[in-house]
Amino acid sequence: MTTTQPDFALNEQAQSFLSRDVHHLFIDGQSVPAASGQTLTTANPSTGEILARFASGDRADVERAVLAARKAFKGEWSTWTAYERQALLNRIAQVLDQRFEELIQIEAMDMGAPVSRLRNTKPSLMKMLAFFASQATTISGETLMNGIPGNVTTMTLKAPVGVIGGIIPWNGPLNSQFWIIGAVLASGCTAVLKPASEASLSVLRVAEILHEAGVPAGVINVVTGPGREAGHALAAHPDVDRIAFTGSTQTGRSIIEASTVNIKKLQLELGGKSADIVCADADLDKAVPGAAMGVFSNSGQICFAGTRVLVQRPIVEEFTARLLAFMETLRVGNSLDSATTMGPVINQAQLDTVLSYIDAGRKEGAELLYGGQRLGDDLGNGYFMQPSIFGGVTNKMRIAREEIFGPVLSILPFDDLDEAVAIANDSEYGLGGAVWSENLSTALRVVHGVHTGTMWVNCYGHIDPLVGFSGTKMSGYGSKGTAAHMDNYLYTKSVYIQL
Repeated sequence: MTTTQPDFALNEQAQSFLSRDVHHLFIDGQSVPAASGQTLTTANPSTGEILARFASGDRADVERAVLAARKAFKGEWSTWTAYERQALLNRIAQVLDQRFEELIQIEAMDMGAPVSRLRNTKPSLMKMLAFFASQATTISGETLMNGIPGNVTTMTLKAPVGVIGGIIPWNGPLNSQFWIIGAVLASGCTAVLKPASEASLSVLRVAEILHEAGVPAGVINVVTGPGREAGHALAAHPDVDRIAFTGSTQTGRSIIEASTVNIKKLQLELGGKSADIVCADADLDKAVPGAAMGVFSNSGQICFAGTRVLVQRPIVEEFTARLLAFMETLRVGNSLDSATTMGPVINQAQLDTVLSYIDAGRKEGAELLYGGQRLGDDLGNGYFMQPSIFGGVTNKMRIAREEIFGPVLSILPFDDLDEAVAIANDSEYGLGGAVWSENLSTALRVVHGVHTGTMWVNCYGHIDPLVGFSGTKMSGYGSKGTAAHMDNYLYTKSVYIQL
C-alpha cells in the first residue's frame, strides 16, 4: 500500500460551484434558502477541511417542494408525450457527458471517492440514461380476455403515480440519484430528492444542470438537511405517492413506519453483508483482485460489498498470500489524485465506527493480517484508514455478521460447497454475493443455493439496468433496473368497456 497526494486543480466550473457562500435548496426551478435560514457544513474527507455550507431544510421546506412537484405533475409536464420525455433524457445524457468531469470533481471532494473510480462510472451512467430513455416509449398496458357476459372489452393502462420522494445515500449520490431521476422523467412523475447531509453537493448541482437542459420547473426538486427532519417529513408526507430509498436497514425501518400515513409503495435498497465464495478450482489471478476490490472499492462503502470472503480450505494459505501481495498495489490517498485507488471514508464518525470493528475483531479472536490503523503523516487530517484484512474469522463474529461499511475484509475458510452455502445464508441480509470457480456446475450450484438478490460468477459488482438488481431478507425489496423498476413509478388502471 502506498499513499498519494492531489495531482491536479479543479476545473473552472467545479471551482465556481464550490466557491458559493451557501448552497441553497432547489425548488420549482430556483435556488432558494431554507425557510429557517439555517445551514449545515460539509467537510472534504481527504483533508478534514470545511468544503461548503448548504441549506438545512426541514418540514416547511419539504412542504414547499412537494407542492411544487404536485403542481408540475398536474401542469404542462403531464402533456409531454413519450417521445418528448425520451428526447429530454437523451439531451440530458449529452449534457452530462460534457459536464461529467465537473461533477466527479465535486463528488470526489464532497464524499471522498477517488476521481479514478468516478471516471470509470461514466459508462454506467450513460447506460442508465439510455435505459430510461428506452423505457419512456415502452410503457404499455394490455388488452385482456374476460368472463363477463355480453360485448365487453377489457384492458389495462399504465399511468404515472405522481410525486416520488427520493432519499439518496452518501456513498455515491452522483450516479445513484439517476435510478430515481431516470424513472421519474421516463414515467412522467415528479420528484422531491433528499440527499444525505454527508454528501449533498452533486445532487444540487445535477438539479441545476437538469433545469438548464430543459427539465421543467418543479419536476425535480432537492431539499437538503438532516434526515430526522427533512427525510422523515418527506417519507411521512401524505401527498408523496411513492418513496425510493437507499441506505441502512435501520433507517429503512423508520421509512416504512413513516410511509404508513398514506400506505406508500416503497423501493428499498438496504444493508448487506455479502459472501464472496472462492472455490479451490478458482483462477486466483482473477479471484484475488476481484475479491479484494469487491471490498476496497469506494473504501468498502458499498451496500453489496463482498466483505465475507469464503475461501475453500485447500487454497486458504495461497489465497491469503496472494491477497497480501495485492494489497501492496493499492494506492490510498487524496480523492483528487488520479493515481489513488482507495480514498478516505466519509467522515470522522464513520472512521471511528470502522476502527471500533477492528477492535471487536481482535477481541473475538480474529487475526489481523493487514492494516487496522488510521493513516497519519500527510493524510493525517483526512479520514483515511488502512485497508484491513482479518484471517481466522468465523461467521459468529461481529465483523462477519454486521455491516461495517468500511475497508475491512474477513477471510472465512470452508470445506465443501454445502458448508459455503450455509455460511453465506447465515445472515439477516441478502443483497449481493459471488462465486469464483472454473467449473460451471459448481458455480451454478452455489448461485442456486445462496439466498440473495444478486449473484456474480467470476466477477464482482457488475450492474446493468437491462438485467436489474434487487435485495431480499433485511436488504430490502423493489427492483432497480428492468421493467420492474418502472412499476414503482406507475400504477395500473383496469378498464371495462361495454360496447
